[in-house]
Amino acid sequence: MTRSSAPATGSSCGSVARHDGGVRPALIVPVLLAAACGSTPDAPVPSATAITASASTPATPTGTATATAADPVVRRIPDAQWRAMQEVGVVRSGCPATRADLRRVEVNFHDWDGDVQRGVLVINRDVAQDVTRIFTDIFDAGFPIRSMKPIEEFGGDDNASMAADNTSAYNCRQAGQANSPATFSPHANGRAIDINPRENPWLDPRCDCFMPTAKNAARTPGKGKILEGGPVWRAFTKRGWIWQDIATPDYQHFDTGYPSVAWKG
Repeated sequence: MTRSSAPATGSSCGSVARHDGGVRPALIVPVLLAAACGSTPDAPVPSATAITASASTPATPTGTATATAADPVVRRIPDAQWRAMQEVGVVRSGCPATRADLRRVEVNFHDWDGDVQRGVLVINRDVAQDVTRIFTDIFDAGFPIRSMKPIEEFGGDDNASMAADNTSAYNCRQAGQANSPATFSPHANGRAIDINPRENPWLDPRCDCFMPTAKNAARTPGKGKILEGGPVWRAFTKRGWIWQDIATPDYQHFDTGYPSVAWKG
């Protein structure tokens, strides 16, 4: 997921260790995010990974794909998607990543029934090649993913995304959500990914409870679960990413390090 600090509104728990790194200070004074990319927003960005371009839409592609490969595509953030991100507040003054920093990765994945679906992740451009290769490895391993939609489709609410068992990446979280200072947060910088949260929960120190559910807290083999030495763990760690980059269990979470800085791979 991320690293946490102050409790959410209405929580009875005290301030805690981070779930995305650090202790959150007062809200950052807003600085208007400028955002334009130099070329057509939804044009594909060249990738070293084999790419098969598909029609680009601001929303997550729907329907079962017929592909037998991951076929990742890296694009700039389309206008409609950027507006949706602004409307729910996941990009706003005080967030460290600009539109020019972020990329939309479209990639195939195996769903719970073994069918191939098309998903979307929003990530930092400096990890784009890593992400295409990581999710190609995950696809090739046949590892199941329940859902893969950008966080604005859940109103920017990480709890709602986790409850839906959604795999997501970029999120500059609002005050009251488990978060660290946005400047340092791997999620707010687009350098963290949470996978299958219901199968891979995190221990929320604010309530000392596993979120979104404790059902799969034990690290025993199971469908969609991330285990040390397993295919998802290997796909990330062989490229230098860190699993559970925090002192408390956070089984869904991989990032490139805290505080989040430019990634050279």
